[in-house]
Amino acid sequence: MTPQEKKSRHKRVVVVTGATGGIGRATARQFAERGDSVALLARGTTSLDAVAAEVEAAGARALPLSVDMADHRAVEKAAAQVEEELGEIDVWVNVAFTSVFARFTDIEPEEYQRVTDVTYLGYVNGTRAALARMQPRDRGAVVQVGSALGHRGIPLQSAYCGAKHALEGFHESLRTELLHDGSNVRVTIVEMPAVNTPQFSWVLSRLPHQAQPVPPIYQPEVAARAVVHAADHPRRRAYWVGASTAGTLVANKLAPGLLDRYLARTGFSSQQTGDPKPADQPANLWEPADGPGGRDFGAHGRFDGRAHGRSPQAWASRHHGTLGVAAAVAAGAGAVALARRAA
Repeated sequence: MTPQEKKSRHKRVVVVTGATGGIGRATARQFAERGDSVALLARGTTSLDAVAAEVEAAGARALPLSVDMADHRAVEKAAAQVEEELGEIDVWVNVAFTSVFARFTDIEPEEYQRVTDVTYLGYVNGTRAALARMQPRDRGAVVQVGSALGHRGIPLQSAYCGAKHALEGFHESLRTELLHDGSNVRVTIVEMPAVNTPQFSWVLSRLPHQAQPVPPIYQPEVAARAVVHAADHPRRRAYWVGASTAGTLVANKLAPGLLDRYLARTGFSSQQTGDPKPADQPANLWEPADGPGGRDFGAHGRFDGRAHGRSPQAWASRHHGTLGVAAAVAAGAGAVALARRAA
C-alpha cells in the first residue's frame, strides 16, 4: 500500500471547486461527513457561506474561498491559503463549470471563450496548483469530474461539450506523464450522466423552454459517492456513473453516425421541458447567481421527482475488481462442470 493509500484511511485536507451547488456541494458534504477538512472554492457569497455551514455542522473544518477558477493567479493564491490554514492538500476535486444552452451560432465569441476558460482551463488551473504541492511530496490525488458529453457531443451544448472533450485529452496526457515519472501522485476522472443540479436554473439559456437534463436523471449524491470513492482509489484511470453514461460511451464507439442522427431528432426536445423559460431566470456566466443577498440554490435542482437516488452501474464501476473475480469463479465452475459432463 502506498503512503497516499495509507493516508486515505485517515482525515485529509480536500479541495473542492464549484463547491456551492450540484455535484460539488454534495461531494463537499460527503467528505465532511468522514471528518475531512474541506476547502470550498467557488464564486459568489450566499451559497459559499451556506455550504461552509453544512461542512461545519458535519463536524469538519471548512475554508470557504471566493475564487474564479478561470483566474490562474487567484487559484494559486487560494491553494497557498488552503495549505496555510488547513494543512497539506491531499485531494483536489475539480468540479466548477459554466455553460450556455443555445445553438452554436447563437453563442457569442466572448461567451464561448468564457465557458472554455472556466470549464476547461479552470480544471487545468486547479490541477496545476495541486500538482505544484503534491509532486514535491510525491503523494496526493486529483479527481476530475468529467461527463459522458466529454466523449459524445450533443446539440445545444457545443461550448460545454468542447470543454469536456478537451478535459479528456488533458487528463490522458497528464496521466501518462505521471506514469512515465513513476509518480505516486494520482489523477483519475469520473464520467457523469445527467444530474439534478441547479445549473438548469442559472446557466445562460437562449432556449424557448426551461432547460432540463437529458433523462435518466441522477441525484448529486450518486455522483458524489463516486467522486469520494475515486479519491480513495485514484489508481483507476476512469470511473463511469450511470447506465446512460455507459450506454452513451459504448454506442458512440460502435455506431457514432447512428447516434448523430438519433440526437439530431431527439436532442432538442429532450433538453427542454414543456414550460416556458422564466423571464427572470439568472445567468451566472459572468457574475455568480448567488451574490450578496442572493439565493442559495443548494445541491439539488428542480427535478427531484424524476431523479434516481442510486445507480447499480456506478456501484458496479466502483467494485469491478470484486465482480471480475466473481465472474472468473463462475466461469471456472462452469468449465469444471462441463468437463465433468464430458468425462
